[in-house]
Amino acid sequence: MLQPADQLLSGKQFPLAPAGVPHVPLAVAMLIAVVKMLLVMLFFMHIRYEARLTRLFAGAGLLWLLFMIGLVMADVLSRNWR
Repeated sequence: MLQPADQLLSGKQFPLAPAGVPHVPLAVAMLIAVVKMLLVMLFFMHIRYEARLTRLFAGAGLLWLLFMIGLVMADVLSRNWR
């Protein structure tokens, strides 16, 4: 079940580079990466079947990661890259 989802998401990620829209491919690629990370956490790391405390800490780590990604994206998008 997980391999076709991963292949589908990887296939959607590949044609984003030549799209020509400046920041949309980056945002879409980050969204695809987060979805793939969630699939790995839930199924390969078996977080889905663990105790509530384990899921709480995994969720806190995920929120922290999303916060840090958001800060990095805000920094990158606010610069004038020439």
